[in-house]
Amino acid sequence: MTVTEDLLAQVRDVAAPAAWSTDQATRTAMAHDASHYLLTPRAVHTPRTLGELTAVLARASTAGVPVTFRAGGTSLSGQGVGDGVLIDVRRHFAGFDVLDDGARVRCEPGVLLRKVNAALMPYGRRLGPDPASEIACTIGGVVANNSSGMTSGSAATAYHTMESAVFVLPSGTAIDTAAGDADARLREQEPALHAELVRIRDTIRTTPALRRIVEHQFSMKNTMGYGLNAFLDHHEPAQILAHLIVGSEGTLAYLASVVLTTVPAHPHVATSLLVFDDVNRATDALPAILGAGARAAELMDARALRVAQRLPAAPESMRGIDVQAHTALLVELQAEQEAELTEQSRDLLAALADARLSMPAELSQDGAARAAMWTVRKGLYPAVAGARPAGTTNLLEDVAVPPEHLRTTVRNLAELFVRHGYDDAVIFGHARDANLHFMINPRLDDPAQVDTYAAFTEDMVEVILGAGGTLKAEHGTGRIMSAYVERQFGPELYALMRRIKAACDPAGILAPGVVLNEDPLAHLKHLKTMPTAHPLVDACVECGFCEPVCPSRDVTTTPRQRIVLMREMAVADPQRREELAKAFEYQAVQTCAGDSMCVTVCPVGIDTGAVMKGMRAEAAPPVAQRAGRTAAMHWAGTTTAVRAGLGVAAVLPGGVLAAGSRAVRTAAPHDLVPEVGKDLPGPGTKRSALRPGAVTTRTPAAGATADQGAVGVVLFPSCTGAMFGSDSPGAAQAFLDLCARAGVHVRIPEQIDSLCCAVPWTSKGLTGGARTMAEQVRQVLTEASEGGRLPVVTDAASCTLGLVESDPGLQVMDALAFVRAHVLPRVPVDPDRRLASVAVHPTCATTHLDVTDDLLALARSVARQVTVPVSWGCCGFAGDRGMLHPELTAGATAPQVAELAAVEARHGAFDAYISANRTCEMGMSRATGRTYEHVLEVLARLAR
Repeated sequence: MTVTEDLLAQVRDVAAPAAWSTDQATRTAMAHDASHYLLTPRAVHTPRTLGELTAVLARASTAGVPVTFRAGGTSLSGQGVGDGVLIDVRRHFAGFDVLDDGARVRCEPGVLLRKVNAALMPYGRRLGPDPASEIACTIGGVVANNSSGMTSGSAATAYHTMESAVFVLPSGTAIDTAAGDADARLREQEPALHAELVRIRDTIRTTPALRRIVEHQFSMKNTMGYGLNAFLDHHEPAQILAHLIVGSEGTLAYLASVVLTTVPAHPHVATSLLVFDDVNRATDALPAILGAGARAAELMDARALRVAQRLPAAPESMRGIDVQAHTALLVELQAEQEAELTEQSRDLLAALADARLSMPAELSQDGAARAAMWTVRKGLYPAVAGARPAGTTNLLEDVAVPPEHLRTTVRNLAELFVRHGYDDAVIFGHARDANLHFMINPRLDDPAQVDTYAAFTEDMVEVILGAGGTLKAEHGTGRIMSAYVERQFGPELYALMRRIKAACDPAGILAPGVVLNEDPLAHLKHLKTMPTAHPLVDACVECGFCEPVCPSRDVTTTPRQRIVLMREMAVADPQRREELAKAFEYQAVQTCAGDSMCVTVCPVGIDTGAVMKGMRAEAAPPVAQRAGRTAAMHWAGTTTAVRAGLGVAAVLPGGVLAAGSRAVRTAAPHDLVPEVGKDLPGPGTKRSALRPGAVTTRTPAAGATADQGAVGVVLFPSCTGAMFGSDSPGAAQAFLDLCARAGVHVRIPEQIDSLCCAVPWTSKGLTGGARTMAEQVRQVLTEASEGGRLPVVTDAASCTLGLVESDPGLQVMDALAFVRAHVLPRVPVDPDRRLASVAVHPTCATTHLDVTDDLLALARSVARQVTVPVSWGCCGFAGDRGMLHPELTAGATAPQVAELAAVEARHGAFDAYISANRTCEMGMSRATGRTYEHVLEVLARLAR
């Protein structure tokens, strides 16, 4: 379609100005998704209301402007990119409601699958689809692609668990299939569409040959073309259409909301990794394994096993196998009751009695052992994708065949890999559904390799269709297989699919080229290349798993988008590069919180936060680096000056303070001058003035002999607590008081006012100052800890992390872990003094340190009910970044603030609001209007 500026303006006229963007950086960042296709939209629309979205959709249909819907951007087949208007439905359509004690759930398209499952957990329920991308995919994508997964099979897919839906056609007509008059409304408002659906239904039902094809195709997992089984499964056109929309990939209508039934989240689980000599023996054993009740049976071919053997989690018995043609099955049993699981386990072991296994079967219920086995399976993707040569593209594909053809299909695919030179390819998949995945790594900027990929695709199509299979089982047709739909279904059913598309979308504006495509080479066009941009990010596969945990996701850019912009700048012409670079400084570098939560979910281990901090270091002028070193050498004076400034600020009216800081920020760079207001805390207690407990000591003088029984721990109080006070004496004082009551001897270094964890320097890219401070800290703490004999404890999680990352060669612990292990057993909280409820904000640092469980354990010791919002995430305050860029904290905390407000509206305010880091407490206090404090402060008030 040719879209002129005039036509685009017609659509823009009905959009809210703030929701419409045509700037280069935004369009470029949104052009990339997890697939290997690239189309840059002419505009990005981020509507706030369904009414606005409907108006834009209807106007686009009238004007003939293409529209593509985008939510999580995790789709792999090219269905989430387009060159018209890209409508972002993730940001403002993420609501959901748990219904009927978890039996059903109503969801908007932008809500994360993982978030819904977290809300369902207390009810012992979960959603049926369980794709590997559940950390980042949204309900809209799950339904639009008819996603399934490892345990859903073909019975618990989005198609089979959808109870009702609200959808909007390109004309603007909205239908809620939960309404009793839904079909009558469809017939009244869209008579031509209603009549066409009736005709197609009757054609399929009364034509035996067509009916047989449909029944065969959908006896397997199948996301090729449109779900024609809807014409057999449902009678009323409204219900038929709703189920056609499932798996239609945004080409028939906009899915505004959906009600899904849930499935049990079985509490009793056992897992076993079974290795067979070859694929024949593995598939021979499969019927008995499934008959024993296995909910998952994940296949790994010989190539995959060789990769898996190199993974740290691989069992020793597996490492010792000389893999030839071996095949593994990762089998999992799930049950509601322990007795049921015991019976299933007995049946499975009996079924394996005659199987010739290459290593002993170990059926384990132990959480750590099970996690290790699943790491072997799930580790295949990052192992192959992360090790691929720079500049290559990781293609993850899926197919399905009738179960009797599984073994020959595995062999045939392996032969194709050899024939076409894909030596690093692996095969794995959901054996219970004969649904296979394979990965290849072509270089799509090399014409010769594109030709090889084209030839491989043709051979693969012959193999799968020759076995009576489907070319797409759960990833969606997209662009990658749109040219093969007719070959799979035949010309008559393909013609019916075209009629469905024409009836729903007469102007053809919805995701043109997706699902149905007349171009036989469509899968080879608009290919996305992976130019090298930076050694630390070149392994990125643009999967988008990082986006939900990024604090700036709703403010500027995400880690994926930062990398996308880096790649695009690397190959852009000078003018475009300059435009992107100008936007990149604020949208990528300065508004990155640097919390590195992205690395916790990245399948290939990329820390985009560290890369952005590195860019700050490169951009810092010599004068800034010198100032950083000077501050490190005179830190006691710096903190004293900050405390004095906060003391003055504390007596100024909030309006005067805010107006003054805003005035200065209009003339000075925002990264130098913070925005402050009435929520700015007063100064804290100077660290050297902390009130000693009965058994608190200072570092012994040089040459003195320490009493080896006198000191149990070294406290390294955070300077953030000294600079930013709270309503109570602070976390460090609380730690001292608790240790005194527990009889734990504490030492504080004499030079403490001059020391810092060095995080303020590393976050700003002031590398010289960071090294200077880290060396000072290492020397002082080595002496204070008596050469590392004593553990060093810090009362702010981010400071603990900073010390750990500076690697002083000492035992470094967070106060949360130390108090839980060594203090709480000696200083319990009287049950009668426990609070009724507390809201807990874990932090990025507690996540990196793996001490969030310690935080929650301490919270449970002080309160009967502990609430961690489902939507919690890094607050984005990031030291002082929340003051330099307050929009970052506002955007990062908005979902959590809304969730807490909803809980408080139902049950009233919590008795306390707790966290584990002073600046995070400041950020959350600013965001919620509630006073957050360290959990140790609450514990010190309540403990005996």
